[in-house]
This record gives sequence, structure tokens and C-alpha cells, in this order.
Amino acid sequence: MSTTAQGKGPGAPRPSGGLSDVLPLTPLQEGLLFHAVYDRQELDVYAVQLVLDLEGPLDRGALRAAAAGLLARHPNLRAGFRYRKNGRPVQLIPREVPVPWREVTEPGDLAALTDRDRTEPFDVGRPPLIRFTLVATGPDRHRLLVTCHHILLDGWSMPLLLSELFTAYAAGGDASALPAVTSYKRYLSWLDRQDDRAAAAAYGELLAGLEEPTRLVPAPPG
Repeated sequence: MSTTAQGKGPGAPRPSGGLSDVLPLTPLQEGLLFHAVYDRQELDVYAVQLVLDLEGPLDRGALRAAAAGLLARHPNLRAGFRYRKNGRPVQLIPREVPVPWREVTEPGDLAALTDRDRTEPFDVGRPPLIRFTLVATGPDRHRLLVTCHHILLDGWSMPLLLSELFTAYAAGGDASALPAVTSYKRYLSWLDRQDDRAAAAAYGELLAGLEEPTRLVPAPPG
């Protein structure tokens, strides 16, 4: 297997340029952080991998530039997660992080490579918690692996990320072709203003009388 990598692995450069922000976590992120640090020896089930098989001519440099542009564009994609001495979790946002980009030209067992990429652990305290692996699988054929920790992205945001990635790619890798970003910090500020007691009371009323594990949504078909 022939591999080239930038910004990935034990010897990869750490984020440079200092911090641009220190932010609180959402309640979901707090739970994911707890699980991530509770037992670092076990497989992290919150590693999420998207596999895209691409056909046709590909500008690898433009795709890498588009990936780097997303990390520069979205501060929350550069986040690392730690606990303060008082026990409160925070996300630390570096000003810059190296794009975690790897290219494989001789993949050998493609399925095994894909699985290894998915199970390679993230250190939640060392951003970025996302990586891109581009595998050449034949003439004008590639497999793109986008692997991240669920603490960064959920099922709603992953399609948006991909849309931005390929929009920037179509512009030659220039992320400035994308519309202005909606600030993630504004969302955290809105979340902080919500009434936790009122929310707990509403859910308490909704779930009153339940005494065992219960589905909140219908079971999937099949």
C-alpha cells in the first residue's frame, strides 16, 4: 500500500496560532464527551464514516483545498474537547489546524482499509476530529472516506458538509464561493437562554406513567 499523508498520525503537527475561542458544549456534546473519555481502550462507537465512490476525472488538489477550506470556514470543525479543573467541559477552538488529508494510491484490500480508517481512534482533546482519506481504486475511480467523531457532526449536518465540500471543489477548491456562515456561537448563545426547568417539566409530563424502556418513535419497518 502506498500512502501519502498531511496533518495526520502521531507525528502530525498540532494546531498552531493559538485559540480563537473557548465555547461551552451542547447537552448532547457533553454526553458524547463523557463516553469518549470514560474508557479510551474500547472501540469508540461514535466514530462516523461516510464512504463515497467517485467516478471520472478528479482534481485531487482542488478536493484537498476544498476540505481545508471547510475547516477554515467552520470554527466548530476545528474544536477540541476537554474538562476544566472545575469539571466543566469546554470546546477549544484553534485559529488554525492542518487539514487531516491522506491519499492512498495502492490500497490493496479496499474493504480492510476502509474499516481501519473507521476504527482509527480520535483523541477528543487533539483537533481536528475529522479526517479525509482519498483512495485511488482504478483509472479515474476513487473512494473518498470522510471520518469524524459524532461530537462534531450529526445526521443533519453531514449532508450540509458534503454539499459545501463539492460546491467548493467545483469552484477549484475555493471555499469563498460558498455563502456566508451562520455562526455556531450564536446557536450556543440561543441554547444557553432556554429554560431548562420548563423543558424538564414538559418532558416529565409527556413521559409520566412510563416505568420501563419505551420507544419514543415508531419502530423502523422490517
